[in-house]
Amino acid sequence: MEQSPSPQTQRPSFADRLTSRRGAWISLAIVLLAFIAMFGVFGSAAAPGGNAQAPKDSESARAAELLSQFPNADQQSVLVVVTRDDGAKLNESDTQQLKQLLTVLDDGSPAAASGPMISEDDKAAVLVTPIEVGENNTETAETVNQLRDRLAKHTPADLSVLVTGGPAFGADIASAFEGADITLLLVTIAIVAILLIVTYRSPVLWLAPLLVVALADGLAGRVTAAAGSAWGLQFDAGIISVLVFGAGTNYALLLISRYREELLLTTDHRAALSTAWRKTAGAIIASNVTVVLALLTLVLAVIPGTQGLGVSSALGLLIALAAVLFLLPPVLAVCGRKLFWPFIPRPEGQAAQQQATSAPRKSVWHSIATRVVAKPGLSLAAGAALLAVMASGLFGTTIGLNQIEKFRVQSESANGLEVLAKHFDAGEAQPIWVITNTAESAEVVDAVNDVEGVVRAHPAGATADGGGAESASTPALTKIMVTSAYEPSTEQSLAQIAELREAVQAIPNADAIVGGAVATDVDARQGNLDDLWKIAPLVLAVCFVVLLVLLRSVVAPLLLLTVNLASAVAAIGAGAWLSRVLLGQPALDLQVPLLAFLFLVALGIDYTIFLVHRAKAEARVLGTRSGIVEAVTHTGGVITSAGLVLAAVFAALGVLPS
Repeated sequence: MEQSPSPQTQRPSFADRLTSRRGAWISLAIVLLAFIAMFGVFGSAAAPGGNAQAPKDSESARAAELLSQFPNADQQSVLVVVTRDDGAKLNESDTQQLKQLLTVLDDGSPAAASGPMISEDDKAAVLVTPIEVGENNTETAETVNQLRDRLAKHTPADLSVLVTGGPAFGADIASAFEGADITLLLVTIAIVAILLIVTYRSPVLWLAPLLVVALADGLAGRVTAAAGSAWGLQFDAGIISVLVFGAGTNYALLLISRYREELLLTTDHRAALSTAWRKTAGAIIASNVTVVLALLTLVLAVIPGTQGLGVSSALGLLIALAAVLFLLPPVLAVCGRKLFWPFIPRPEGQAAQQQATSAPRKSVWHSIATRVVAKPGLSLAAGAALLAVMASGLFGTTIGLNQIEKFRVQSESANGLEVLAKHFDAGEAQPIWVITNTAESAEVVDAVNDVEGVVRAHPAGATADGGGAESASTPALTKIMVTSAYEPSTEQSLAQIAELREAVQAIPNADAIVGGAVATDVDARQGNLDDLWKIAPLVLAVCFVVLLVLLRSVVAPLLLLTVNLASAVAAIGAGAWLSRVLLGQPALDLQVPLLAFLFLVALGIDYTIFLVHRAKAEARVLGTRSGIVEAVTHTGGVITSAGLVLAAVFAALGVLPS
């Protein structure tokens, strides 16, 4: 009879080498050197700026490109809105003092300011002054802040002065986000640290996964910045940090939970760690691949920020995977069993091992799993009813916020816009722009003025040769400024853009296009809707394929994906209801439906993988029903902990001003 090879003659596995006494130090050195080298290579990388909201080929994007070719395109107007502190009408003395402010506005301005324009109720006035805008909102913020400082020194008594308009909005956005990424990072680290301490009940153990994931996040920030610069990507770095911390901590929780379980069965902590690595690496890799592939579907998105987020987030999660699989195990091996102090898991003889093995069966998760398996129909009906109630929050939910609603922190430009809308035509602060061939501009102006809700339309500049085009035969262009009676981004305002486009496109040879902030909003809404219907099915397909490969079954992946999809829809519904009722948000932002669906389905499938990966192994020995009970018994706690960590780090996004 052939004998099996002795342990001394067996070739050590990769996990054994990674966690052995000598191999752990070597692995630790190699991984740290690799990380340091990558920090050196990508350390100086800076992600490109820009936050285009509409598709690159949309009409509003083409209009913005043409507007940049007009003379003095780097000059834009800001509005200075003035009211009396007591809410009374402006008197003759107030008007004279406002005229004196024009000299203050002209100081450092590229052109003369105009005004004051007095409202019909005589309770507000507007001064208009051009400023030179920077290459990004941060540079523009410096100019706007200097203007506000000058006005503050010369504002007449009893008058309130607010600077608003497009450039001022951009400046306030930049100012609101100043330092926000650092705040988000610190809040995320604090949340993860607290939850890890509670989970592990150790004042020491939490440091190992947190430091490893924090190192991965630092490297991910530099690598994604380099990728963004090389490929011209636009993305939110804060969301990438949240994903790296959330997913990386989840992977660490699964590995360390299995490591603790194995420590109860053997006196060799390195052997326990090696076993834990082998038994969890498959689930960790499968869950990571699922999310990475789901994120990569975003490259098909038409919204630049959504498209860029896919590639950058995928890179960040791959770095998190490498850190947890190849850096965390050597750290745990070097630190040893005492890292779990004061509750150090130890086997103490055969009786203790049997007790440790059976202990989980006395847990709350064992009780829950046993009851669910005993009456699966009742549990399914109760779960479905709960999800249906949560999903009902989608009724009454609308998508799309105006400029003021997009930011939870108040700003001077937002206050100015509210005052402006109260006393002047609501569209005064955000004019609509129509670019047309100069030869047909008069006809276009007439057509625009005939559109319902247009207060006035007039030419505001022209090019001599078609905006600097290469061919001298290109027709000259004229830009027409249109003031609307409707508040920007309301239903009437959005519908008006469609009417304007239809009116100007009907004029032969005009080649007129409609742009501006409201037109951009229209195109952004359509682009995000197109992305949702395109990307969502692809995300489901990716998750199905991964489950298909993992389970080697067709029915089980369909059932699991259906449950995951139902829970995702329920979560979005409940979140929308809470946002609307408790937080007073009138609608969801344009990107929320797609990103919420993506993260809930792709990251939610992680927990499904954690469970079914263990269930599949247990079912080989215990059978399907008993295997499910055993899998829930051992993974229920870690899945709950991982879910709480991920929920908490996403909640950290609440510190952002948007």
